Amino acid sequence: MGKHSPETSEDGIVITDDYVAVIDGSTSKTDRRILPDMTNGRLAMLTISEFIKEMDPDMDCPQFCQSITRHIRRKYHDYGVRKTTLIDHPDSRMTASAVIYNVKRTEIWMIGDCQCMVNGLLFTNEKPYEHKNAERRAQVIREALSKGATVEQLRHEDVGRQYILPLIHWSSTQQNIKFSEIDGFHIPMEHVRQLLVPLAMEIVLASDGYPKLFDTLAASEAYLQEVIAEDPLFIERHPATKGVMAGNLSFDDRSYVRIKVR
Repeated sequence: MGKHSPETSEDGIVITDDYVAVIDGSTSKTDRRILPDMTNGRLAMLTISEFIKEMDPDMDCPQFCQSITRHIRRKYHDYGVRKTTLIDHPDSRMTASAVIYNVKRTEIWMIGDCQCMVNGLLFTNEKPYEHKNAERRAQVIREALSKGATVEQLRHEDVGRQYILPLIHWSSTQQNIKFSEIDGFHIPMEHVRQLLVPLAMEIVLASDGYPKLFDTLAASEAYLQEVIAEDPLFIERHPATKGVMAGNLSFDDRSYVRIKVR
């Protein structure tokens, strides 16, 4: 479900005989686009989705990280994007997080900011700067509200988001250094989370478009709608780096898959 529409969603789901994956393309932080008619986050999601559909079932997590990195590098070359541009401007890369279940190995791979549940137990792999940036945004918005700004005004012009945008740009320089992302550059395995899942388990894979994950889609959706109704700016119960902008359905794209491991 896209925050604005299905056609613009940067989230995607892949289900094959060998893999189940939720892919979360990163929200664009710059006007630079690799393809003129598509955000870099959506391009990343579609590129990774197509790659997973053709993956060898015997592939392990390090092999996947190496292979998808090479694949995206080739795409940059095909699209005529210079390597120096990607190094100097990491926020212009096609970037995504992914949580992937390997059926044959009964493993979950978490690359970037994503979440999953195994028999009701939550696992995350959050970016190190996300909470601080969300809190800074919340402080700026609270100050604006105290000076007379309305919620609706701030849903049209998010002054908190504008304030933290330089910090978000800086954090993009740390991807695949301080935290993992899929972006065509070397993925440090120490920032990738790998979980071995025993048989007869129930698994939920989801993007971070759900502020709190539950073991059913209905419960996860109900909680999200409750938070949106109470706090559309996302500055109270679950401070975020963006809120529900005017005309949008949620603060972020979201994807949810629940599977039974037999």
